[in-house]
Amino acid sequence: MSQWNTVCQLDDIIPATGVCALLGNKQVAIFRPRANEEVYAISNIDPFFEASVLSRGIIAEHQGELWVASPLKKQRFRLRDGLCMEDESRSVAHFEARVKDGQVQVKA
Repeated sequence: MSQWNTVCQLDDIIPATGVCALLGNKQVAIFRPRANEEVYAISNIDPFFEASVLSRGIIAEHQGELWVASPLKKQRFRLRDGLCMEDESRSVAHFEARVKDGQVQVKA
């Protein structure tokens, strides 16, 4: 059964950046691309290097979609579903995310 887990306050995430949260035993990268209540959550683990770095990636828009570029080799992962632009076989897990009463929540 999935449930919503509060991971941080929305104000803890500066717009156009991401943070890392621990959800059970999984590292989750939470992104706030704009100065509103829109948030996204994907795995924090770069599948090309098995490194915990995606939360520190750069958010970019490409063809109307939001992506994060890994800080290592710049592979891009789509925020809405974790798809890897360069190699679909290396896509990452996606988690439902929302803001409720100023708190960021992720479904696990």
